[in-house]
Amino acid sequence: MASAADSRPGLDPGQAKHARRAVIAATIGTMIEWYDFYLYGLVAALVFGKLYFPSHDPFAATLLSFSTFFLGFVARPFGAAIFGHFGDRIGRKATLVVTLLLMGVSTVFIGLIPTYASIGIWGAVALTILRILQGVGVGGEWGGAIAVATEWGQFNKRRGLAGSWPQFGSPLGMLLAVLVLTVVTHAGSTEWFEAVGWRIPFLLSAVLIAVGLYIRLGVLETPVFEELKAKKQIAKAPVLDAVRLYWKDILLTCLIRTGQQAPFVLFTTYLLSYGTGVLKLERSFLFNCVLAAAATSLITTPLFGYLSDRIGRKRMYLIGAFTMLVFAFPYYWLINSAIPAVIALTVIASLVVHDMQYGPQAAFIAESFPPSVRYSGASIGYQLASLTSGGPAPIIATWLMHTYGTSTAISCYLAIIAAISLISAALLKDRSQEDYISVAPRAPDPGAGQSLAAPSAKPTLS
Repeated sequence: MASAADSRPGLDPGQAKHARRAVIAATIGTMIEWYDFYLYGLVAALVFGKLYFPSHDPFAATLLSFSTFFLGFVARPFGAAIFGHFGDRIGRKATLVVTLLLMGVSTVFIGLIPTYASIGIWGAVALTILRILQGVGVGGEWGGAIAVATEWGQFNKRRGLAGSWPQFGSPLGMLLAVLVLTVVTHAGSTEWFEAVGWRIPFLLSAVLIAVGLYIRLGVLETPVFEELKAKKQIAKAPVLDAVRLYWKDILLTCLIRTGQQAPFVLFTTYLLSYGTGVLKLERSFLFNCVLAAAATSLITTPLFGYLSDRIGRKRMYLIGAFTMLVFAFPYYWLINSAIPAVIALTVIASLVVHDMQYGPQAAFIAESFPPSVRYSGASIGYQLASLTSGGPAPIIATWLMHTYGTSTAISCYLAIIAAISLISAALLKDRSQEDYISVAPRAPDPGAGQSLAAPSAKPTLS
């Protein structure tokens, strides 16, 4: 993690210890919340269609199961707006404690829902509501975690690396979710797993909540937010200010994620459905592949964050988006080979390609917004991609496969969204060399706010 002290007056070099603790807290908290979120997606691909949406048509049941998965993504922008407001108003730390509780409690209750066989359609209704609450929690998590990890002067020269650690929490959470599911699936028969086993990983979330709360409650508020309060520069309506003055940055933030988030969902969650349903592969084999890929991401995510500090944030992101575009067709050619070793290496390679964008993404996005609206602006832009990219991805892939009967259709989809990410990243300004920790409102780019506010508009301050 970054260690170079910043010479800016007002930022105590002795805060290095607290800065490192903040990065660890952001990473662990993000890991827990992503464990919860990925767990739902993985189990939805395996058993939710059968248990909560029974149908004589497996395609319809799978589609309905992925629809509840999509609702979690739909809820994310709402969580981003709600918690972004409070994160920029009352502080990053307190807001992140609430998001952790919301996410964790929702996950535990999912593990307690009776199935369709017991309570009929009400099981699906409860599952849907809890999935939405999960989405709201995750929607408010990311922007705060990135702010907590990066708003320290000690990380000014290595912000790409510092920001990559909360991103590191994502593969760590997935690794934990897949690992727990792998252990559970080997603990009994298929019938036992569908009746009882799938619930165990959800109930274990209660333990993770306790650990996460202990860690997050011991973290200091970021110096940047403390300075905002001291200078009375807290925005009264940070979400409104972010949308009025930085709508272009929000839009481009959403679009640069298109070629990152959707491929990730296809490379992990949809892979289980495609692998077992179309290729007739063993579920345990696919779990092991995803497990190995997640373990590899523990190295490549911070690696590409570090590289963004060396070669430039924007340049690293553009390389990643272009590589994803090139990888779109070979991915399914290799997966369809039915050769276990080739499939395993392809699944691992898919997350390496993904991490070329994911590693530098946190700093690239957070740098687009000034401190007074950073939580709100970064969160909204980041989570809007859930509507345009991650959420619909497995539904679109399932429909394309069902309609055209070939994975080439899905490869075309991957190529298109990678191109969108590439073009958007080229248009998003690289602000990595600008003053990231200054509390002074940054003037928006010429023309960026003219359609919604006068160019000279300033954030509303308390």
